[in-house]
Amino acid sequence: MCGCNEKTQKEVAEAIEISISALTMYETGNRIPRDEIKVKLAHYYSTSVERLFYA
Repeated sequence: MCGCNEKTQKEVAEAIEISISALTMYETGNRIPRDEIKVKLAHYYSTSVERLFYA
């Protein structure tokens, strides 16, 4: 995932309604988010799912 903002993991996790541990696993590649979470993250960072996860 990109470093698109200087937000804390807590801020991002709360904004998209997931746990900090889930966000950490997504960031480290230990877990793949469901499509609905990918969409929420892309919306949060004002980018596309493709750019956020596949670029």
